[in-house]
Amino acid sequence: MGIMEIVAELMAVSARTAPKAGGKDFTEIKVLKRDDLEKLASDMEKYGQESGKANFDRDAKNVRNSDSVLLVSLNDAKIVGLNCGACGVSDCKELNVDSIEGTEFTGPWCAWRLIDLGIALGSAVKTASLHNADNRIMYRIGVSARRLNLIDGQVIVGVPVSVSGKNIYFDR
Repeated sequence: MGIMEIVAELMAVSARTAPKAGGKDFTEIKVLKRDDLEKLASDMEKYGQESGKANFDRDAKNVRNSDSVLLVSLNDAKIVGLNCGACGVSDCKELNVDSIEGTEFTGPWCAWRLIDLGIALGSAVKTASLHNADNRIMYRIGVSARRLNLIDGQVIVGVPVSVSGKNIYFDR
């Protein structure tokens, strides 16, 4: 196992142990190694062409040049039950979580479950930073990871990691 794969595994630990609303964890986490990166990058390019959406090709190049990719998803998340209105309805019982299929992900979701996903991602990239591993949170990776069924989940985000003399994810 290469050093960046170890860093990605440590990132997965950070995502798993990140605080979650009500102490309930609906995240799925997976580390993709070199073998899966080409398949992921190819689908990102394909989806960008099919959808006409910009920068899927650019991010695919980043995936190809990465050492590994961390995937974090929200999978069948239950409502927290705070009746806070952050999702757009005042009573949690009114939130229709029957997974309406969007163009790339499904929804709607309890806002606190999406915050859980964000906290898990923040914890993961903090760990990458502690190890001086270049990384960047990318929604486009999640689109193709979902298309390829690389991880269970209705909302997926990817974090590629790399080590080189210059951060490949910035100044692109």
